[in-house]
Amino acid sequence: MDVVIADDAVLLREGLRHILERFGHRVVASVGNAGDLLEAVAGHRPDVAVVDVRMPPGYRDEGLRAALRIRTGHPGTAVLVLSQYVERSYALELLESGAGRGLGYLLKNRVGEVEEFLDAVTRVAGGGTVIDPEVVVRLLEDRRDQSALARLTPREREVLALMAEGKSNSAIARRLGVTDAAVLKHVGNIFGKLLLEPTDEEHRRVMAVLHYLREEGP
Repeated sequence: MDVVIADDAVLLREGLRHILERFGHRVVASVGNAGDLLEAVAGHRPDVAVVDVRMPPGYRDEGLRAALRIRTGHPGTAVLVLSQYVERSYALELLESGAGRGLGYLLKNRVGEVEEFLDAVTRVAGGGTVIDPEVVVRLLEDRRDQSALARLTPREREVLALMAEGKSNSAIARRLGVTDAAVLKHVGNIFGKLLLEPTDEEHRRVMAVLHYLREEGP
């Protein structure tokens, strides 16, 4: 199978390349940042992309965000996240995108055997899902220890509930009998308290609603 490797650590990249090629796979690109990863996937259309979470330039969640773009833009490419980090902001969204479509999330320090890594690559390439149980545990601990919704005021929760119904800011203002500016301020507070980065406005709105549905849903 054809594989793209994305990790800012050159020694790890070369080590993974050696392992994969030794067992008959073809590494079509080995890159160190998210931008080059997206270009490599678009150019080579590999069977699998092995992706780290934190990469240049910000060393935060660039790899996960790139993985999400691969999931939507190149559904024929499976994604195996291989990292020492569990970044909750995009990990949940990535896992939710992976039902039945080749996806894996492994922690580097818990992969004890070369065969375990190779098996994960093969399984996700075949459309399977491989998630380290520790990833799930960390996500659940994050949710239990710092419930995002608990930081919202009653009014902000009310606004978020109306957002979950698909209402615009103007519609929310009419429902609550307040000004559009007041609703805009509440929405901004919601984004801040839910730790949603100031990227695309619509994307943040969707992510805020997902927070609400996860914690308030059945």
